[in-house]
Formats: sequence, C-alpha cells, structure tokens
Amino acid sequence: MTEGTTTGLDTGNENIFDPFAPGYAEDPYPHYARLREAAPVHQHPLGFWILSRYDEVSALLRSGHSVEDRNAGPGPLRDLSEAAYGDRGRRMNALSMLDKDPPDHTRLRRLVSKAFTPRAVAALEPEVVALVDAALDRMAAAGDGEVDLVAELAFPLPFSVISQMMGMPDIDHTRLRELTGTLVRSLEPVADPELMAAIVAADDELSLMAREAITWKRGHLCDDLLSGLIQAEDDGDVLDDDELVAQVLLLYIAGHETTVNLIANGVLALLGNPDQLALLRDDPDLAGNAVEELLRYDSPVQMSRRITLEPYVADGHEIPPGAFVIASLASANHDQAFWGPDAWRLRLDRPNAHQHVSFGAGVHHCLGAALARLEGRVAVGRLVQRFPGITQAGPVDWNGRINLRGPVHLPVTLA
Repeated sequence: MTEGTTTGLDTGNENIFDPFAPGYAEDPYPHYARLREAAPVHQHPLGFWILSRYDEVSALLRSGHSVEDRNAGPGPLRDLSEAAYGDRGRRMNALSMLDKDPPDHTRLRRLVSKAFTPRAVAALEPEVVALVDAALDRMAAAGDGEVDLVAELAFPLPFSVISQMMGMPDIDHTRLRELTGTLVRSLEPVADPELMAAIVAADDELSLMAREAITWKRGHLCDDLLSGLIQAEDDGDVLDDDELVAQVLLLYIAGHETTVNLIANGVLALLGNPDQLALLRDDPDLAGNAVEELLRYDSPVQMSRRITLEPYVADGHEIPPGAFVIASLASANHDQAFWGPDAWRLRLDRPNAHQHVSFGAGVHHCLGAALARLEGRVAVGRLVQRFPGITQAGPVDWNGRINLRGPVHLPVTLA
C-alpha cells in the first residue's frame, strides 16, 4: 500500500490503514508495519479503531471490554451493517460463546469445554497421526509428485478431526466449505452490501444444516461432542435449541477454518525460508516450538475485536465508550518493540515464540488452541520428515479474506 491510499469508499478522509486495498489480503504485513510506526492507535474513517502494537493489543484482549455488538455506538460501519443485516445484527444470532460476555460466556464455555481439556486433546493424537499419515500416503501416490497442499492435507485433516469429534452425520463437504468461507467474512470489516447479503444467506443455510444434524443426532446419541452438547447440563442449566445451533456452528467452523490456515500458512512460510525447513527436518523434536513460531509469523486469525464499555486509554489515546476496537493480532506478533529487531524473520527456535497472541487472550482465549497446536505439530512435522525436499510448485491462490486469511491453493512438489 502506498502513502495516502484510501478505502475506495466515500469516507472523505485519507487513511493510513486500508484493509480493502488491492494486495492487502495477500500480504498485509507491510501495512501493519506502517500502522505501528505512524499510528499505533488509529481511528479509521469508517469509525472503528485499530490497535497494532503488542502491549496495547495484549492489554485490550485482557481488559474485560465487551464482544457483544449491541454495545456498539453509532458510526458509519454500524450504519452499513444495520442497512444490510437489519435487526438480525452484524453477527447474526450472536448466541455463540464467541459473541457473548460473562456471565453468559462463562456458562456456555463451561458446557462446551470438557471436550477440549488437555487430557481429552492429547488422547486424540493417535487418530491425528493416522489421518496425517493417510493423507501423506495419498500425496505420495500422486503420479507427477505435484499436489495442492490445501486440498490434500491442510483442509481435510482439521475437517476430519472436528467432524469425528462432533459425531456429525454425512454432510455435503464442498457446499459446507463454500458456506463457511462466506460466513467467516462476518468476522472482519465488511463494506460491500452484496457480500453482507451473501453472509446472511450462508448463515441461514448453515443454521438449517446444523438443525438437521442436531435432529438426527438426538436419535443417535453416543460418545461424541454433539451428543455431549445435546445432553450437557451444569447445575440444571442446558443449552436451548438456538444456543445449541450457535455452538455447533462455532465449533465446526472454528474447528477447521483456522487450522487450515495454520497448516497452509505454516508450510508456505517454511518453503520461503529453506534454512528453517532444513532446521526442522534435521531436528524433529523442534516441531512443538516450530508451530508456536509459525503461529506468530503468520497468524491464522489476523484480528480480534472488543467494544468499549467505558472510556479506554491506549498509548495515551482515549477511546470513547461504544467504540468498535480491532486488536491486530498479526501486527502485534511482528512488533519489534516486543520481539526484537528480527521480528520479521522466521526463527523456529525462537525462545519466546509461545508468547504470540494468535489465540487471543483473557476469557476469550481460543478454546481449541491445544487441538490446533496438536494438528499443526503433527501435520507440519510429519510432512517435512516424509518429504524433506518439498518445494513450492507454483503461485499461491489466496482466499481474499482480511481476517482468516490463507491460501486456497498451494501447489507443492514432493521429494
């Protein structure tokens, strides 16, 4: 992005942060660097604020401010949202724990969290290893040695894992991926009325699919996450039907969309840094820390949001109540003031890599973080050991998203 680029919307102001600029989705990091330097606490002409340095991002995530859109004050972005979504609200039914503050968030998370304890996730490792090895076997059988890493590994692995965990009935996987890819655009600034309408339609269709799966599962209860949600009770508290649909969609989407990016972005980073690829190939025990550094280097989720409940001061700037504030996770993960002058470099042995904010922080810290780490460690680690001479075979096709950005196609040659 060049100096003075505008959003393309009639905001009437030049803006130093333009997530709608051509090329932003492919490589936002130069934009973040400029933002950290010029305006680390910045108000966009559309009304939202964005924090881009590590200390301010980390503090906001832990601050206790709201995630509920009903607390947002008036502004251009809210006007656009209300014009397209009406009384449904910008985040549709807003009943998932991602969209609720305590005590509602605490209640919902408590009912869901039993499936994501460290012990429960660790017990999944043999199954994850088997799924990865099966995928690598299929890749090895490719006639010319060239495959699409997203189609063959990055997408099917987390999709299979969360489907098995949930105990979902057979679903049209292609259609589900199309719909979830549209719905997750609601997690970022949206200024296109046509896209807003598509998000609403995707939410309707996905909600229907979830209700049908829940109805089927009520007649086929067993030892899986969806059965557990249906039967979940905490001191007499249970999920009502709408809450159940919202949690199912959240877990299903979050359970695969973000990990697709972790694996694909991570492999792409290694391909672009052959010295680090060689380091991991020669030291398989580095895989755990490598995943932390890959999460830092190119965050699968680029931003989180809060809505201020009272005046909030960040780096000497007072943000008013009711403000929609974006915490730029990806920018914070590259802040040289925290990470040092080599923040831009991929270093799989970085000793403090685990301090990244890619999973958020505070009460909304990602429930599935341990599962994502497991899948990333097994997938990337075993891929590198199985195909130590892997190289990129062609250009990357990006998904065009601002927040959950990643490749949709990553051609690689196996060796």
